[in-house]
Amino acid sequence: MQKIFSYPIKIDELNQNRYKFELNADADELKDITAVLQVENVKMFKAEIFLKLNIKEHLMKVWGNVAAKIELKSVISLENFVKDFDVPFELMFDTKATYQDIKDMEAGINDDVPDIIENGRINLADIAIEQIALNLDDYPRAEGEVFDFSQYAEVEPIKKDNPFAVLEKLKK
Repeated sequence: MQKIFSYPIKIDELNQNRYKFELNADADELKDITAVLQVENVKMFKAEIFLKLNIKEHLMKVWGNVAAKIELKSVISLENFVKDFDVPFELMFDTKATYQDIKDMEAGINDDVPDIIENGRINLADIAIEQIALNLDDYPRAEGEVFDFSQYAEVEPIKKDNPFAVLEKLKK
C-alpha cells in the first residue's frame, strides 16, 4: 500500500542549521493515518518537528510536538469517544551507525541508544505517527468510565480471619 501521509527528509541534503517542519494532515491523509493506527477515526493530526544535525558527531536531534484528535471505541461501553493527544518528544539519530553497530554496543537498559537512519533518510510523518501510537491506550475507555465487575458475576465477600483472633483466645 502506498502511504499517502509521508514526509521524507534526505540527511545528506541538510547542513548544521536548525530546521522546522510543520505537518498538517488533510482528509485523505487522515484516512491513511486511521488505517495505520487501526483506530475508529483520526479527526485531526498535526505536528511541529525540529531537526538539528551535528555533522562532526554524526548525530541528528529530532524533537517537537504531535497533536491529534482521535475517535476510539471504549472497551467498556463499546461506544465511540474522542480523545485529544498532545505529545512532546525528543529523539536522537546516529547518521553513520548500522544495526550491527547498535547490536555490538555495550549499552545498559537505561542508556539512550540512538536510532538508525536507513538509506540516508528519515520520514517525519512516520516519526509523528509513531509518537501517537506509543501513547494510545491498549484498552481505551472514555474518561470516568469504570468497569463494574459485580454486575457480571456473583461475588461473595472473602471472609478473612483476624490474625489477632488467636491472641484474643489466649488472653481469655
